[in-house]
Amino acid sequence: MSVLLNRNTRVLVQGMGREGRFHAGRMREYGTQVVAGVSPGSGGTDRDGIRMYDTVAAAVDATGANASLIFVPATGAADAILESIDADLPLVVCITEGIPVHDMLKIAAVLAESRTTLIGPNCPGAITPGECKIGIMPAENFSPGSVGFVSRSGTLTYEIADGLTRAGLGQSTCLGIGGDPIVGLPTPDAVRLLNEDPTTEAMVIVGEIGGSAEEKAAEYMRAFGRKPAVAFIAGRSAPPGKRMGHAGAIVQGDQGTAGSKVRAFEEAGIPVANAPSEIPALVREALRA
Repeated sequence: MSVLLNRNTRVLVQGMGREGRFHAGRMREYGTQVVAGVSPGSGGTDRDGIRMYDTVAAAVDATGANASLIFVPATGAADAILESIDADLPLVVCITEGIPVHDMLKIAAVLAESRTTLIGPNCPGAITPGECKIGIMPAENFSPGSVGFVSRSGTLTYEIADGLTRAGLGQSTCLGIGGDPIVGLPTPDAVRLLNEDPTTEAMVIVGEIGGSAEEKAAEYMRAFGRKPAVAFIAGRSAPPGKRMGHAGAIVQGDQGTAGSKVRAFEEAGIPVANAPSEIPALVREALRA
């Protein structure tokens, strides 16, 4: 068992331009079943050996796809997400950066009434190492194992996974959920999925300044945590009110500060690393406890 994606996941790619084609190829090399591409007006053609369809619904009907990866530009990405939700796909991963917040508010309302899980937008994707990769992460940084991983930061996802792999700590499922103010799978929900996954023995929770998702995740773990966890909070040196990379990484007053997030995890009994390099050792200690 794994979280959200496994070797049986069948992926369609929305937006088969340069980036979509490149990453579809890398996913296929990894062993992911990329069964279709979707681009209006391209139905009935092939791109790099992938059959193209005009709509998500047509691709699902023809191939049995049960997940979508979206590379559609920001102006059309919200419609692409809604099209996948309308096709009742269980999993949608949106890589696109720059989707307006008001578009995501509409999508959040539709998601609440659907069975679709959306990862992203503005994210690296998700991977169950050795089984399935949906996204843009470098697969060589990941290895199969039992450490679940959720992160708001794409680059830190790669760096920390590489550190865990080098330390012999393979991963069950890694979820790069994105750092926008509104994401489809917020940190608390991702943590819950990993906490309930029988193949996950320990968790790494990577957050950053801005919002209250990490505090809510810590509260959940304090009440329902079944397995050990380690946390890291990025952006500790960011000045209040200044945007630091991610659109959601904004601190206003005492809200969303690194200090409040660190305190929340420590009060839940979850050790917080001062640097990514400390995480593997903390995970080993947590597993021994």
